[in-house]
Amino acid sequence: MKLLHDVRLMFSANMIHSLKSPIFIFINMFQPLMYLILYMPLLGGLGSVPGFTDGNTANVFIPGLLVMQAIFGCAFVGFPLIDEIRSGVIQRYLVTPVSRSAIILGKVLRDVVVLLAQCILITLVALPFGLTLNPAGFALSLVLYVLIGAIMACLSYSFALIYKVEDALAPTLNTITLPVSLLSGIFLPLALAPLWLQYLAKINPFSYGVNATRDLFVGNFQSINIPLGFIIISIMSIIIFYWCLQSLKKMTT
Repeated sequence: MKLLHDVRLMFSANMIHSLKSPIFIFINMFQPLMYLILYMPLLGGLGSVPGFTDGNTANVFIPGLLVMQAIFGCAFVGFPLIDEIRSGVIQRYLVTPVSRSAIILGKVLRDVVVLLAQCILITLVALPFGLTLNPAGFALSLVLYVLIGAIMACLSYSFALIYKVEDALAPTLNTITLPVSLLSGIFLPLALAPLWLQYLAKINPFSYGVNATRDLFVGNFQSINIPLGFIIISIMSIIIFYWCLQSLKKMTT
């Protein structure tokens, strides 16, 4: 199938480019690791607070931390794309027979593969801090992290294709990521928030992803949060990808 062939080619090209500077992959993990080492110990006395699963603060904090990694780790991938637009790389892709979808999918696939490696490494580091997880639930949670990362990557690429300058892209992404992350309950359960904040969080799709991954980590497969999280995050990923694809196609008009 031509699309799969094109995606493989674009993914390989993007992955090779990223592996030339692997240090940036690990630098991107610095912030979540600092939260893990310096912030999570402060939550040790909150085990009896409502919203913490079986008194285990790690099982509440780590799934949210990984959502934060998916949001922030993939939110700024649009900056290299601007450089590719400026240097004419994207324009050269657009005059080749390669599928327009493959141009985006190849980049997004590279981004989520890097994200998967980062999430697994962070989880391994978190095990000595008291994290316990259900293997099947963790595997399913990785799918959600991939979808969240894909949403943020496509969002970043869309704005990069629209703005084509870093000065406009940076404040736009910062304006989006800050409220989205805070209203996801990534650090503390939203059950601790006042009612008005809980209602506000309900319009944030990522809050459903956080709730779903927390239930998956402990193997609570009967929770309605899991199918709800997958449905909402999946629908959003399709919508944002379509918008990103349309933004790319407009470059040829």
